This record gives sequence, structure tokens and C-alpha cells, in this order.
Amino acid sequence: MQALLGLSRKIDAFSTFVGRWLSWLIVVAVVISAGNAIVRKVLDTSSNSFLELQWVLFSVVFMLCSPWTLLSNEHIRIDIINHTLPLKVRGWIDMIGHVLFLMPFAIVILWWSVPFFLNSYDQNEQSFSAGGLPQWPAKSLIMIMCVLLIVQGISEIIKRAAMLMGVIPDSNIAQGSHSAAELEAERLVMNIGSDKP
Repeated sequence: MQALLGLSRKIDAFSTFVGRWLSWLIVVAVVISAGNAIVRKVLDTSSNSFLELQWVLFSVVFMLCSPWTLLSNEHIRIDIINHTLPLKVRGWIDMIGHVLFLMPFAIVILWWSVPFFLNSYDQNEQSFSAGGLPQWPAKSLIMIMCVLLIVQGISEIIKRAAMLMGVIPDSNIAQGSHSAAELEAERLVMNIGSDKP
């Protein structure tokens, strides 16, 4: 189990590295969006390629940072119900969700996205808009996202199995009955209180 946990730590480090660096593309997308808007208003001209580049950058962040979201336990779930359940039940729900839903879903989407991308690449598919970008790089994101999600899913399954076996502490203990937003609000209130004389 320790060897598997070592593998899991390496996967987690990779997902964190990729997620942190790619999240900076939001700033690039904002700059491009602002620049495009300014040019459109001031010079009365626009570029479809810049508009489409914004969409692609958003897609890169949304799709390729999804493994980091999964690692950070920030993916969508029904927290109201989840936090009322015992830790062991939450652990089994996570394990079943990863094994029976996340992994098969990612594998099926990967299976269908490869020919989808290859067909677009072979045709050198271009945008329908004048001056737009090639479409195949954006279509490759689906395939890359699935590979990254499968790899991070393996890490999550390893960690969840170790938690259920009692090898490592359950990550749900740290969250307690509070959401991340509630914990952050409490931290801010404590910081504001400590600044007062």
C-alpha cells in the first residue's frame, strides 16, 4: 500500500503543478478579452481569432484543471446530505463514485474523443468564422482532460482505499461539518478580530 500511496503522491503533485500553472491562463484570457473590447470600441474593429482564443483559454482552464479540482475535493457534490453521513459511509460513497462513475465515464469519453480529434486533425478543421482559429487544438482538450482525470482518479481510488483500511487519516475529518466557504469566513472573522487593539 505504501508504494501505491507513493504513486498517489506523485500524481497529486503533478495535478497540482498542472492546475496551478494553467489557472494563470484566466489572467491571459481576461487581458485578451479586455484588449479585444478596447480595440472594438476605440478602433471600431474586431478579431474573431481573439474572440475564439478567449474561449479556448477558458476551455483549457476548465477542462485541464479538473483533475486539480478533484484532488482539492472541490468538485460538485450534495454537501448538505454528504456531511450528515458517517465518515465510513462517505468513504464508501467516494470509492463507489470513483470506481463506478468517474473512471468509466472518463474512459468512454476518451474512447470517443480520440477519433473525434483525429478526424478534425486530418481535415485541418478550421473555424466557421472568418479569421478564426483551427478547431483541432481545442478538440484535443477533451482527450487530454480524460487522460488527466483517469490518472487523478487512480490516485483518488488509492487514497480512498487507504483511508477505508485505516492506513491514512480520512480527509473528510479535516472538513468536519463545515464547507470550505464557511471555514474561510471563520478564518477571515478571526483575522479581523485579531487586528483590533
